Parts: sequence; structure tokens; C-alpha cells
Amino acid sequence: MEFSNTRAVIVDIEGTTSSIEFVKERLYPYARRHLPEYLREHASSLPDLIEEVKRIEGNAALDTPQLIAVLLHWMDEDRKVTPLKELQGLVWKQGYESGVLRAHVYEDAVRALRQWRERGLDLYVYSSGSVAAQRLLFSHTERGDLTPLFSGYFDTTTGSKLAADSFRAIARSIGLPAGAALFLSDHPGEIEAAANAGMQALLVDRESAAPSAATPGRIRSFDEIALPDVPRGSYLI
Repeated sequence: MEFSNTRAVIVDIEGTTSSIEFVKERLYPYARRHLPEYLREHASSLPDLIEEVKRIEGNAALDTPQLIAVLLHWMDEDRKVTPLKELQGLVWKQGYESGVLRAHVYEDAVRALRQWRERGLDLYVYSSGSVAAQRLLFSHTERGDLTPLFSGYFDTTTGSKLAADSFRAIARSIGLPAGAALFLSDHPGEIEAAANAGMQALLVDRESAAPSAATPGRIRSFDEIALPDVPRGSYLI
């Protein structure tokens, strides 16, 4: 698939650059096991995060055991709330820095991201995980530190990934018209939101048995995407 006017690529993580299994079977269980101890040990240094949890729950009297119970319940519900994502990122930081965690990234994703960067495209991440967690993942992958490839990161503080306004805000932030950005995700709702904002968008369906050619707007591998060289400073509006 060719995208002649693409000047930037924005990628999701789970199911897109990295396997769902790594996220669900390694990252989330690690956070769930270690979150209670982390919060007990660091509660005094996390006042803003704790106050935000209390605000969302509508209960200013929550003590530490109750806060832990709330956060674990949110994890079970897969809530996309900023304080939970920030706390998960802090827990994962310990795991990455200790060497216990190494992030999975698909080989085709690494190859394509490196090629696109060399050709002058700017690369960004937009994930429900916090920006800190995104940086940690890409700096501690099985294929080395990939953070030099990226120009920026976006998370739920920008807005819901199911809202077109979030993608419009990203386009403004990176200084490009929405139509010059390509968004890649495994979530159909996110693809729809990006398209509604005017972005180019492709659904990454790595598990599909059907040939990609039979389903326009859908790919199984980053290798299927053909992007142009972009001389620096020559963006087309």
C-alpha cells in the first residue's frame, strides 16, 4: 500500500508494534503483582496521583488498602484512567531496570520504523499507556533501545483514542495537517476516530487469515506499507 503524502506515522503499541501476549501475559500480571507493594512504599511521594484516584472514585477518605483495592479493580476492568496508567508505568520501570522485563516488538515493525526514520518521516506513539510507560517499553526491547526513532509520545492525557478530537489535537501538536499523518492500530474504533479526524489510517490485523489485498485498509505486517522519502523541512501542506 502506497501513501504518497505521508509525512509522519503514529503507531499504537498493543497488537500493533508489540504482541498482545506480551502486554497481557507479562506486563499486566507484573504490574498487578507489584502494584500493592509499590503503593505502600511510595504513597507519600505520590500525593497528586492518589488525590486523582480519590477524585475519580468520589471518595476523599480512601486509605492505602482501599486505594490498592480500587486500583486492582480498575486493572481487572481494564480502565483507561490516567492515574492507573501512571502507576503501572512506575511499577514497570522497576521491572525494566532490574532486567526482569524486556519488551517484545515485532521484527517487521522494527525494520519498518528504522527505514521510515531514515527516509525522513517523523514517528510518534499514541497509546493508552502513559508516556513514561511507552518510553520504558521502547527503551528496553528485545531488539535494543528504539526510543531514538521517535519524535514524540501521546497518551490519554491527550484524550480518548476513540475520539476524533484527540487525533486533531495530535496533528496540531506535531505541526502537520491531519491528512499528512498515517495512524496504525489494531483497534477498529481507533482507526475510525483517526479517519474521522482526516488522518490516513490502517488497521493492523496480524491474526487475520485473509489476504490483506482482499480487505482494503487492513494489513497484517508493516512490510506491506510503502512510504515516500521525505527531505527534512519539505513537508507538503
